[in-house]
Amino acid sequence: MCGIVGIIGGEEVSERLFDALKRLEYRGYDSAGIATIHDGAIERRRAEGKLANLGRELRDEPLPGTVGIAHTRWATHGAPTTSNAHPHATGEVALVHNGIIENFKPLRDALLAKGRHFDSQTDTEVVAHLVSEKVEAGVDPVTAVREVLPALHGAFALAIVFRRHPELLIGARLGSPLVVGYGEGETYLGSDALALAPLTRRISYLEEGDWVVLTREGAQVYDRENNPVTRPIVDSGVSGQLIDKGNHRHFMQKEIYEQPVVVAQTLRSYLSRIDARVSLPIPEFDLGAIRRVTIVACGTSYYAGMVAKYWFEQFARVPVDLDFASEFRYRAPVMEDGGLALFISQSGETADTLAALRHARGEGQKIAVVVNVPSSTMARESDLLLPTHAGPEIGVASTKAFACQLAVLAALAANLARAKGRLSPEEERDIVRHLEETPAALNAALANDPAIEAMAHVIAGARDVLYLGRGTDYPLALEGALKLKEISYIHAEGYAAGEMKHGPIALIDENVPVIVIAPSGPLFEKTVSNMQEVQARGGKVVLISDAEGIAQAGEGCLATIEMPKVHPLIAPLVYAVPVQLLAYHVAVAKGTDVDQPRNLAKSVTVE
Repeated sequence: MCGIVGIIGGEEVSERLFDALKRLEYRGYDSAGIATIHDGAIERRRAEGKLANLGRELRDEPLPGTVGIAHTRWATHGAPTTSNAHPHATGEVALVHNGIIENFKPLRDALLAKGRHFDSQTDTEVVAHLVSEKVEAGVDPVTAVREVLPALHGAFALAIVFRRHPELLIGARLGSPLVVGYGEGETYLGSDALALAPLTRRISYLEEGDWVVLTREGAQVYDRENNPVTRPIVDSGVSGQLIDKGNHRHFMQKEIYEQPVVVAQTLRSYLSRIDARVSLPIPEFDLGAIRRVTIVACGTSYYAGMVAKYWFEQFARVPVDLDFASEFRYRAPVMEDGGLALFISQSGETADTLAALRHARGEGQKIAVVVNVPSSTMARESDLLLPTHAGPEIGVASTKAFACQLAVLAALAANLARAKGRLSPEEERDIVRHLEETPAALNAALANDPAIEAMAHVIAGARDVLYLGRGTDYPLALEGALKLKEISYIHAEGYAAGEMKHGPIALIDENVPVIVIAPSGPLFEKTVSNMQEVQARGGKVVLISDAEGIAQAGEGCLATIEMPKVHPLIAPLVYAVPVQLLAYHVAVAKGTDVDQPRNLAKSVTVE
């Protein structure tokens, strides 16, 4: 994840901004930059690669100023070049940005039509021009930002400084975390409290939709309706665990809420939005020559692989085998020449998955790895490395890593289809468009959190829970059951909805809640038919669907969870949110250890 730091004070800030960036290196980055305001001018230093390169820039050309912003960036939207590095600037403003501006293309086109000039390929630069345009017209900075924010669609955190107003630093957040820090005669902004730890322990967490005006004396926070609000100032403490959780009760909750941002950042690595194409790292082999794909993974990553099997076969018409890593080598798999072995792992160090990778390599397969740690062993041993950019995931029960895996796998499926000649430019544009809609849909799904929390006690009292789904919703049923088992210790099973009548329906009674995942669409009626079989036998159904589906089938359900209407391609990413939240709130209701459930570890490094 990208990192943001801002300081407004009475002393020089560049050295402290640079030190704060060092604390954000754990997020991963491949360029960095700092901007300050000095003598009525915007001063910037930016560099590709590691912070040492930026350090050399600062030593060669020191950066004066008592107000400034800094950024570490993953090369996602636009290559890792100096021109694409943050901060971005016009003649009047400089800003840094985490997240994604989904509607940047029409905004950019409108600005180009007005004669504005762009220096980068990023979506971020659009925001700089929108704010600058208003400031140049005589609008004061606070009003300019207030008027621009509603025009931005997506998930973002922003920090903005102004050439003619060195007394101001403005921040905003929607989906991406941002923290305000308070010092003596200084105020700070940061992606998290960890970045601000050397500067202050007095922090406040901005809430969704907040924006904030910082001066040297303090900060005024406004909510999404532009009402002045007060956010409590807390002591961040010295515990890294406390800092990392932010204002969330558990790491798992925090990581569920990070999904709009990390999925946006991941997709920006794989989508060329200007020309509406899917773009992968260049593999060391001909993707179009692949005749069969073998997917190998464990746990939640295996269920991401199940979804990918649907996508690969539907879009690319390439046959797919799917194996648990722990079983793969022992069934003596037949691996044909011209095959691709695809390994999915959060850590890149899981022992049985790594062993399976080496077996496939010995069988002459090309190796692709979807992994969250690009320096891991699996990443180093791959022919095609596909990072997920989820950032550190502390909770044992995977959430945001799963969502980012799905995002990468969708891009890979589209790229494979194009390489096989089975995807027209028009179809590819449609896929890109739908993937771009994902972060906003994830934000909409998160809005169900209070309702899910309110109904969690109904599930918390059960001994057994069943999950049902069809098509790509079947892997989500399995994943939902796994999440509930992992952190609440309730026995749960996921089934393909049509299989209920072939045995599992014998388990149904009034004490067994049944979670049905059924977005409206081609499979909806068949899934509802299976759901009604459950209801006819006294089963208590929780229906997860969109408004159309709930209107048709919600009557008689124990509860309904209304999801945004989304294209079937992105439904697995979006419908993962309610099953994650349900497991989380049930575990909290039961008082179990959410982040460190018994008997489980984050990365399984023994076979």
